[in-house]
Amino acid sequence: MNIIIPMAGMGKRMRPHTLTTAKPLLPIAGKPIVQRLVEDILATCNEKVEEIAFIIGPSFGKDVETHLCKVAEALGAKGKICYQETALGTAHAILCAGDSLKGNVFIAFADTLFKATFSIDTGKDAIVWTQKVDDPRAYGVVKLNANSEIEAFVEKPQDFVSDLAIIGVYYFKDGEGLKKEIERLIDNNIMLKGEYQITDAMEHMLQNGVKFYTGQVEEWFDCGFKDSAVYTNQRILEIKAGSEQLITATSTVTQSFIIPPCYLGDNVIIKNSVIGPHVSVEKGTIIEDSRITNSIIQADSIVKNALIDNSILGKNVTYIGKPNDLSLGDFSTQI
Repeated sequence: MNIIIPMAGMGKRMRPHTLTTAKPLLPIAGKPIVQRLVEDILATCNEKVEEIAFIIGPSFGKDVETHLCKVAEALGAKGKICYQETALGTAHAILCAGDSLKGNVFIAFADTLFKATFSIDTGKDAIVWTQKVDDPRAYGVVKLNANSEIEAFVEKPQDFVSDLAIIGVYYFKDGEGLKKEIERLIDNNIMLKGEYQITDAMEHMLQNGVKFYTGQVEEWFDCGFKDSAVYTNQRILEIKAGSEQLITATSTVTQSFIIPPCYLGDNVIIKNSVIGPHVSVEKGTIIEDSRITNSIIQADSIVKNALIDNSILGKNVTYIGKPNDLSLGDFSTQI
């Protein structure tokens, strides 16, 4: 099986953090979003994953490419870097990894994490994972027939069709067949609002006899906004608390209370502070005389005399003495 991870978006909704770090590399509970996504996918696979293709923007840089390949290699797969020069939609992004569209293919867009206990049924033609939502008007949804097969894909229905929202996670038994469908869209310039959409390719496959099924995840986490990323960090800390070592051996805690679940990275120093619950502190950060809850403090930052909640601080931030609901970018100073 090959895995394809489209992640070329600029992450504008997460600025200022994405001005210096690609959104899928922002940390959640001590690991980049994309690493957690790939690990969760591999936990669902019953067969060997040969290749993980990461579709990135050309401006991401060699350090990002090296990091992504190391993520794949650590999981026993070959890492492959593909480029999307221009943002032309979900189908176009997937086709940028066209050489990887062969055999069994799993596709997941890298701004999504999920909690699920499913295993991939590779005998099915195609699977589209969904999550029930209260208001489906903001989502693409699937409509099911009496046999629980997908009979239609509907984009942002204003009248109720289904409450099963498509979360951006897909399995295809025939990667070559998907590739041909996407090429058909592009050759015939079939676009929606100026973009080539994967749902248009799937709709045509459906009409030509491919059977689509839905898989439901228990929880779906969006990392696209500051508040949603903070909430995702909270839930991932809760979920991973029993299975991952969240407090590293090189972190130092002096005259402080750590209220779990929290993540403390390598060489973190905590003095005279109360940290937690639901706080991730990345490597090399120093926190003194502070109270921090429900937040992400990125690497090599300094926080003193602070009261912080529901916040993200970027790398190399210096923050002293002003309680706020924050979203500070990398290399900021707030005194």
